[in-house]
Amino acid sequence: MSEPRVHVRHMRALGYCLRGCRAFYAAHGLDWRQCLHEGTPGEQLAATGDAMALKLLDLARREAGR
Repeated sequence: MSEPRVHVRHMRALGYCLRGCRAFYAAHGLDWRQCLHEGTPGEQLAATGDAMALKLLDLARREAGR
């Protein structure tokens, strides 16, 4: 089963600074524009191994009922 997409609403729900998230995306080669428009595949965030990214993915999973 594929991971859910992570959206800006998840970042906001956790109180993450969007400027910092944008910098994180740039540092990890992730597509910020894609995130803004359709979300980021959870697999991409999981691959970073970053604790804050994994919290986002956990929230998206809970929202999706997983």
